[in-house]
This record gives sequence, C-alpha cells and structure tokens, in this order.
Amino acid sequence: MIKKILTIAGSDAGGGAGIQADLKTFEEYGTFGLSSITSILTVDPGTQLPDIFPIPIDVLEKQVQTAFSGGPVDAVKIGLLGSIEVIDVIEKFLKMNKQPHVVLDPVMAVKVNDNVLQPELVEAMIKRLVPLADIVTPNLVEARILANMEVIETKEQLKEAAKKIYDLGPQSVVIKGGARFPGEMATDLFYDGESFEFIHEEKIETKTNHGAGCSFAAAITAGLGKGLSTFEAVQLAKNYVTSSIQNGLYLNSFTGYVWHGAYLNAEERMTKGEGNNENK
Repeated sequence: MIKKILTIAGSDAGGGAGIQADLKTFEEYGTFGLSSITSILTVDPGTQLPDIFPIPIDVLEKQVQTAFSGGPVDAVKIGLLGSIEVIDVIEKFLKMNKQPHVVLDPVMAVKVNDNVLQPELVEAMIKRLVPLADIVTPNLVEARILANMEVIETKEQLKEAAKKIYDLGPQSVVIKGGARFPGEMATDLFYDGESFEFIHEEKIETKTNHGAGCSFAAAITAGLGKGLSTFEAVQLAKNYVTSSIQNGLYLNSFTGYVWHGAYLNAEERMTKGEGNNENK
C-alpha cells in the first residue's frame, strides 16, 4: 500500500525548498504527498531578500482538516510555522488523530538571512510540538537556540546540544552540522537518549544547497512512514540529500537549489518512447 505523508510548512515560490522540496522528496521515496501551506516565501531579485506572506489561519485549518479527513496519515513533517495560531492548529490535529511518526524541522531562519523567529513562538514550539516529535532536525543555528548555547563548534558541544534538545521531550534528535561545522567533514549527530551516532560526509564546495535542510527532514519523514527505524531513516536521508546537493541547479544568478531527483536519476525517467503501447 502506498504510504501517505503530510507536510505542514511554508511554500517556496522558487520551487526548491519548503513544501515544494517536501513533495518532491516524498515522490522520490515512492510515497503520496499531502500538503498544508502555512505561508508563502518569495525572494526579491533586486535585494535578494525574502518576503513571507502568512496564509489566513482559517484557510490553514481547512487544509489540515482535509489532510486528516481519512484519519492519521503514515507520517507528518512540520516546517515553517509563523504564529502561535499555527501551532494551535497543528497541535490540535496531531493529538486528535494520535498521529504517529512526527518529524519537526524547527525552521527559525531563512538561509539568506539570520532573522530568527520571535522568542514566544520558539517557546511555544518547544513546549507544545517538540514533545510530540519522533525526531527534531535543527541546523547549527537552530540547535544553539533550542539548547541555549552560545557556540557549537566541537563534537563535544554537538553532543551537549543534542542531549539538551533531547531533554526537551522528543524521542530523538539529529543536529545538521553540515558544511557549517568546523573541520574537513560535513558532520551531523543523531541522538536517541542512549547513543550518539556521528554521520560524516566530505564537504561539498557548492552553492547549490538551498532546500537541503527541508529535503533532509522530508526524507526522514518519508523513511519513517515506510517503516524504517529512525536512525535508518536518517542515514538514507543523508545519502539522498548529499546526492541532491552534488547535482544541484541554479534558479537564477544567486539561488542554487538541490536537485531532488539526483539520487534515483529522475532525469532519465519518462524519455521518448517509454509510453508507446508497442513497448508494453
């Protein structure tokens, strides 16, 4: 049976991050993607700065209600929130449906700037959504905020941050150190309350990494929905996103996106002649 995976997140008009990245990832994993849009993100070509346009809360609630109209889905990813009211809606439907397999990507800043979410929104997310999550997937900036740490620059600091975030109530955490983590390797850390698992990849010198964090969390979500253990889902997601970054593309002169079809060579699908009845 095809698994149904829901993303509740922002829409990226450029097509490489947010809802768009999630749905593309779900498709690559052979799952059926559903989406509830919390906001729409655009980028001004002149200033290269983003604008975020919130979706009316009643419209968001109707989207989420539609997604859960058949009961709980196989897994849910939560991304860009935007307001306390959004958290109200998400918490209500997760609890009402006793939703299994929840992945929380605590999006606190858009990659092109460092504007973090307002403190009260972060606090509400920590108290009300983090404890519902199978796994929380912060990057280094988000991990510092969640763990209340000044810096995370060593493996020991990564472990300290992971433990502090785990103590907030999720079943596990993976910190996306990635290329920002000091050293020669892109380093992530998984922690489930029992053991620390470092995941290393060579750093990739490229700017085609926009959407990598969203895609990583979406890949974990799809993996959980298909029955992988949390760590197995994280490992496969890491391979998937590494391939996506290596084969990225540019939307314009300043925005480089990951290519979600890279891992399974999607560009080779549906070529001329494949639909011809003579070949069936």
